[in-house]
Amino acid sequence: LRWRIALVAPGPTPPALHRMWKVSGLVATHARRRVASSTASWLRWSGGVAGGSAHDSSTSHEPHGTADGRGRQQGKQRSPAHRANSPVRHARTAASMPKYDEGWEEKEREPPAPGERVKALRRQLRDEAIAGRSGPLEDTFGRRHNYLRISLTEKCNLRCLYCMPEEGIDLTAKDELLSADEVVRIARLFVANGVDKIRLTGGEPTVRPDLEEIIRRLRALTGLRDIAITTNGLTLHRNLDALQAAGLTHVNISLDTLVPPKFELLTRRRGHDRVLKSIDRAVELGYDPVKVNVVLMRGVNDDELLDFVEMTREKPINVRFIEFMPFDGNKFEEKKVVSYCEAKERILEKYPSLTRMRDHKSEVAKNYEVDGHRGTVSFVTSMTDHFCGGGNRLRVMA
Repeated sequence: LRWRIALVAPGPTPPALHRMWKVSGLVATHARRRVASSTASWLRWSGGVAGGSAHDSSTSHEPHGTADGRGRQQGKQRSPAHRANSPVRHARTAASMPKYDEGWEEKEREPPAPGERVKALRRQLRDEAIAGRSGPLEDTFGRRHNYLRISLTEKCNLRCLYCMPEEGIDLTAKDELLSADEVVRIARLFVANGVDKIRLTGGEPTVRPDLEEIIRRLRALTGLRDIAITTNGLTLHRNLDALQAAGLTHVNISLDTLVPPKFELLTRRRGHDRVLKSIDRAVELGYDPVKVNVVLMRGVNDDELLDFVEMTREKPINVRFIEFMPFDGNKFEEKKVVSYCEAKERILEKYPSLTRMRDHKSEVAKNYEVDGHRGTVSFVTSMTDHFCGGGNRLRVMA
C-alpha cells in the first residue's frame, strides 16, 4: 500500500495520505505479529504432540500469568473433563501430560480387517435407504420408473436354442454375484425412490436356494406392491406354494411349444409335463392371470399359434407371443420372425371377436381378448413395432 501511495503522490505527502501511510504500517505490523505468533504456537503444539516436548503449553514452567502464542494463560492446570472435550489436547502423549494420564499410551490404529470397508459401504447403503423416500425416479423424457427387474443368477437348467448357444456361456464366479443381503439392500434403495414392483429373473431364478428368503424379505419393504417372477417352470410346481406364502404376487412361465418332443428339441432337456404342471398349479393357487411367454419362430412353433390361444378359453392365462429376437449364438434369421400383424391376422381368421384392450401407457405388450375366453392374448412386438415410448422399467444384472 505504501508503494502504491508513493507512485500516485510523489513529492511532499499531504496530511490525509500521511495518516493513511501510518495506518497501513500499523496493519502490516499487526499482521506480521499474528503470523509469527500463529507459527510459533503451531510449532510448540506440533512439537508437544510428536515428541512430548517439555515446552507444551499445559506443562510449561513459565511463571503464572505469562501468555503463550495464542494469548492464553500458561501454568494453569486444566481438568481431565476439559482435556477430554478437546481432541487436540487429548491427543498428547504421556510425556506431555504426566500429571493426569499416568500410564496412558497412545496405540496405533489397527488396519481394517479384510472386507470391513465393504461392510461399511453396505451399512451406508442401508442407512441411506432407511433415511427416507426422496421421490420418484424420472428420466429426461418425463417417464417415471417404478418397475425394477433384478437378475438373480446367470444359471439355467434349460438350454433353449433361441436363448443360449449350444456350447453354453462363461458364468460369473459365485462370490461375484449379488448375495441375498445385497439384493434386498438394492431393492430397498429403489423402493425408497418410488419403485413399487420388482420382478425376479435370471437365468432361471428358481435355481437359487435362497429364492424364498429373498421374496420374504422383499415383501417386508414398505411401499413395494408387487413381487413377480419369470421362470421356465421346470421346478416351480415344487415350491410355488411356499413362494406364494412368502409374498410372490405374479408369475410368468416360459413355454414355446405344446408338443413334448418339440420341447426337448427347443430346450435340449426333458420336462414338458413339469412345465404344464407348474402352469396348472399357478392357476389353482389363484394367480390371475398366469402369464405364459411364447417365442414365435417360423417353421418351429408358429403352427401351434391357435392351440396356444385355445389355452385361454377355460383358464385365466395370458398367452404372450414374443417376436423372435437376435442373441449371441442363437443363429438368428430374419425369415424366422413371425410378425405381430401376421400372427394377429391368423388368429382373427378363427377368432373374429379378437378385440384390442385398453393398455396402460407403460405396457410393453399389445393386449387382446376373445369373447367367451377367461384368459387373454398379447403380442410383444420387439422387432416390428416400437413399444418403449412409455417405458417404466429398470434392470439390475446379477
